[in-house]
Amino acid sequence: MSRNLEFELNGKTCRRDVEPNTLLKDMLRLDLGMTGTKETCGEGICGACTVLVNGMPVRSCLVLAMQVGNHSVETIEGIGNAQNLHPLQQAFLEHGAFQCGWCTPGMIMTAKALLAANPNPSEAEIRDAIRGNLCRCTGYVKIVEAIQAAAATARGSNPLAQSQ
Repeated sequence: MSRNLEFELNGKTCRRDVEPNTLLKDMLRLDLGMTGTKETCGEGICGACTVLVNGMPVRSCLVLAMQVGNHSVETIEGIGNAQNLHPLQQAFLEHGAFQCGWCTPGMIMTAKALLAANPNPSEAEIRDAIRGNLCRCTGYVKIVEAIQAAAATARGSNPLAQSQ
C-alpha cells in the first residue's frame, strides 16, 4: 500500500506516493529522474549513491524513501548545471579528478557537505571525509586537489595555487 511522501528535493517541494519498502535511490533515479545518483554496490560501501539529507551525506541505497519525509534532499542535479557549474564540479573538471565519472556525483556531494562544515579542510580532513567514497579509476590525488581548489575558490583565494 503506497503512502504519501512530502519532502524538499533540490530546493523544491516534492510529493510522491511511494511503497513503504522503496529505497531513496530508486525513488530518486527511477521515479524522479535524478540519474546522477548512482547505484554500484547496493550495500552502502562505495558511496556512489551519496546524496545530502538536511546537508548531511547519506547512502541512498540504505535509506527508505519514507525516511526523508519533511526533510531536504539534495542531489548532484541540484547543485549546478552545464551553464553554471558548482565550484566543486568546476574544480573536478579543471583538475581531472575523474575518469569514468561513476563515483563523481557521490564524491562531490560528500565534498560539498565537508566544505559546508569546514571551509578550509586540511588534506587529511579531505581524505577522511571521502574515505567512504570509492574510486577505482584514480589514485585520489586529483580528487583531493579538486576539493582543495573548490575550497580556495569559495574562500576567494587562488584555487590553482592550492594544487601546484
